[in-house]
Amino acid sequence: MTMPVIFLAHGAPMLLDDAGWVAELSAWAKALPRPTAILMVSAHWDERPLQIGATTSAPLVYDFYGFPEKFYRLQYPAPGAPALASRVEELLRASGRASVRSTRGLDHGAYIPLLAMYPSADVPVLQISLPGLDAADLFALGRELAPLRREGVLVVGSGFLTHNMREGFHGDRPASWAVEFDDWAADALGRRDADALIDFKSRAPAALKALPTWEHYAPALVTVGVAADDAAATATFPIAGWWSIAPSFSKRSVQFG
Repeated sequence: MTMPVIFLAHGAPMLLDDAGWVAELSAWAKALPRPTAILMVSAHWDERPLQIGATTSAPLVYDFYGFPEKFYRLQYPAPGAPALASRVEELLRASGRASVRSTRGLDHGAYIPLLAMYPSADVPVLQISLPGLDAADLFALGRELAPLRREGVLVVGSGFLTHNMREGFHGDRPASWAVEFDDWAADALGRRDADALIDFKSRAPAALKALPTWEHYAPALVTVGVAADDAAATATFPIAGWWSIAPSFSKRSVQFG
């Protein structure tokens, strides 16, 4: 079975209070083939050399501040994925990429969407770090991980296509810069135009406004790389639209295959 590969907008802890968004993520998961394991690449872990997260029980990383106490009591006791960790190491070693083991638990870019998609926490989960913010290298990392799709693993990139923390919460509708970038990204993702997506800073309209820092876009490049060599992995957008509390944050999420 060849699994799809997905990039999703992960919101923040408040996503879990948004019944509509939770329902969209839940429906998406139900429509996907059942994975043997999930490999998460989140915007909230950038560390070199590439880190391979905990494969045994580890505390969640509550990497957010000033939220209601209930969000600091969230748990997501998914099984570890030691066999997947070893397989990831094997694939990375074959490509000449260094990696190290870590005891770090899942961060909110991983467990918040997983609580909506797989609330029973019964699918083994492994998180790896972004190995820096070099766009071409992130795409290459995805290509290195591509064999996992044929082994039943759901590779998930978790971030946001637009992420301006200073201006993204203003107004009651998405700003023009957010719409322009989201439209461009939808077109480039739909065409699987890897060159454009890698070179987004110079090719995309309003790129620097939509992404003053671009760690939240970075996981999308990994997922594009995972699907790059599969001509049949067409792009669809199971979730689109805008976050109700942050009108210029795109909820657009993509599935390849």
